[in-house]
Amino acid sequence: MAAHFTPETMRFLRGLAKHNDRDWFEERRPIYEKHLKQPMQAVIEAINTDLSGFAPEYVRPPHKIAMRIFRDTRFSPDKRPYKTNLAAWWARQGLEKTSAPGFFLQIGPAGGMVAAGIYAPEREDLLRTRRWLADHHERYREEAAPLLKAKGNLPAMQPIPPNALTRNPKGFAPDHPASDLLRSRNWGFSAALAAEDALQPGFPDLVLAHFRRLAPFVSLLTEPFLSADADPRRGLRL
Repeated sequence: MAAHFTPETMRFLRGLAKHNDRDWFEERRPIYEKHLKQPMQAVIEAINTDLSGFAPEYVRPPHKIAMRIFRDTRFSPDKRPYKTNLAAWWARQGLEKTSAPGFFLQIGPAGGMVAAGIYAPEREDLLRTRRWLADHHERYREEAAPLLKAKGNLPAMQPIPPNALTRNPKGFAPDHPASDLLRSRNWGFSAALAAEDALQPGFPDLVLAHFRRLAPFVSLLTEPFLSADADPRRGLRL
């Protein structure tokens, strides 16, 4: 199976955006299997092969990395059953059930992205990360700074939206030098992909180039989740 997508992939997703219902999807399930699900698994397998050389802790079976196309509508007023893009999430082995950082890929007719970091962490993981940043903000800034600049053929990356608080959370000094980081509720960086990128045979190599660049940042931001004494409940409240 070729490790890239096809024009039929994008046609299916555009159609799904217009006809987001189960009848339309089930009538075209063979197209979904051939042009969306199978290529995504092939792309993940190709990425895993090289990822094992610089971030082996993030290699897992493709079916565990590919994200479901089905939306979770239980608590959402939007009851459309399907996502209109494809996505994959490389979580670190052993930390799959936490909010620890990982690598993210998304593609769709309007384009896509590669990204890495922590997004919308659970309560204890949010506090764990903030406590770590309070002590290691200088290291964080040193690792993040190069990502904001172009490198070779790779463009400068963009910080993911921080969804920040208006003031420092409880338990942290209002004049803390890491206040901008402590107020954040997301930490990470992304780079845009063109829809056409996903149709090219070299697509996995493009994604891997971004992942290699992001790997030191992900490794650093994983530290609070690996520390033996990282009890997020100690002495602080959100």
